[in-house]
Amino acid sequence: MTITMEDYEQTYWPKLEGAINQLLTMSPGDYIPISYEQMYSCVYKCVCKQFSQRLYSDLLRQITAHLERLSLELQSQDSCLYIERFYFALNQYTQALGGIVPIFNYMNRFYVESKLKSDLGVELRQLFVQYVADKHVNAIIPLMVDASSKPFSVSPNVMANLIKNIHALKPEYAKLRPQLFAKYLPGILPPCEERELNCYIEEAKQMQRDLSNHPEFIK
Repeated sequence: MTITMEDYEQTYWPKLEGAINQLLTMSPGDYIPISYEQMYSCVYKCVCKQFSQRLYSDLLRQITAHLERLSLELQSQDSCLYIERFYFALNQYTQALGGIVPIFNYMNRFYVESKLKSDLGVELRQLFVQYVADKHVNAIIPLMVDASSKPFSVSPNVMANLIKNIHALKPEYAKLRPQLFAKYLPGILPPCEERELNCYIEEAKQMQRDLSNHPEFIK
């Protein structure tokens, strides 16, 4: 069976485009009724019929456009919601990649890895860094520093996971505020000297006092 350019543009790509859009916009934890077998079959046929380059280009174009819109939406967020909205966006995108990368696995193996000497998952994460994280991290991290000094202004779970996920995206981000990242990740700071121990002990005591005074704290 042959696939013409018209077949690709009017049948195969629209199916994949719709599935990708659903994955990119669903809330973390939600389920959408996508036939992964059908989507994988579309990718397989396109790759076998020499549409790998076009498929790869269209995929990156669609995801880039989505991330550019997302970045603009984040810019309009109130500072109080900025951290949680960024956290939501990163989780949403990470979940989406968990569906998109497997759908395009055949293209990844026989085009991205074989010809481009790259990896689709790595490239799609890098798109988030380029179009979203790099543009917002300099605003997000100072807000997180401020929030970390106000217990429970942001959920501790959100803070911890966001720091870990930002660091996983690009470890160099830790250099912007090493002390903040060191609260949640090991190995960020050089080994402490003896004269610094008292400072760390006092910080730990202050955190305990803050927690014990919070109405939601259970002793």
